[in-house]
Amino acid sequence: MCGRFVQSSSPLQYADQFGISTDMSTKPRYNVAPTDNILACRLSSDGERELTSLHWGLIPSWSKGLDKRFSMINARAETVASKPAYRTPFRKRRCLIPADGFYEWKAEDGKQPYYIHSKDNKPLVFAGIWDHWQDEDGDRIDSCSIIVCDANQQMQGIHDRMPVILPDDTWDSWLEGKDKGALQAMLVPYSGNLDIYKVSRTVNSPRNDGPDLIKRI
Repeated sequence: MCGRFVQSSSPLQYADQFGISTDMSTKPRYNVAPTDNILACRLSSDGERELTSLHWGLIPSWSKGLDKRFSMINARAETVASKPAYRTPFRKRRCLIPADGFYEWKAEDGKQPYYIHSKDNKPLVFAGIWDHWQDEDGDRIDSCSIIVCDANQQMQGIHDRMPVILPDDTWDSWLEGKDKGALQAMLVPYSGNLDIYKVSRTVNSPRNDGPDLIKRI
């Protein structure tokens, strides 16, 4: 699963990574939690890439609105194409979610967090889906889920699931693709090399934020 991650780079850095421009401004965030707004790259109505802000926790367009009884922060790779809440976004509304790293927990005298990031310190890019919901007054929420798959060999000692991490040569196909089988084939464990290490348990509370959370201990 993916329940907490880091977006500490600037929107300009993420936009540059996706080959676009932006005038967005956000502060570095080291403990992004469910229901937060997060940065993501999607296709605009004109079919061009854009960097935008999405509510983390999918709200299907057909739902009655935000319902805190259900968590849709993650969509399983095995069922994202078939589950009612996810199948239309998977077919029509996919996104790329940049992350400088993410956290996972292991039972070690309680909950011990680990930080996982790329060895070259470049932001990882998660496969995501998004949807828009609108109420009768016209208020709109654009929201998203991160797709998760089986853990790769590096991650298996910590957790059995991990976010789908897309290499840059798949980004166009993920955003623009139409073939369901080809899209499904991208949802596999990451084959690159990750750096994984213990961090402070202060990350366990989403109220805490700051660069000290990703320091190696």
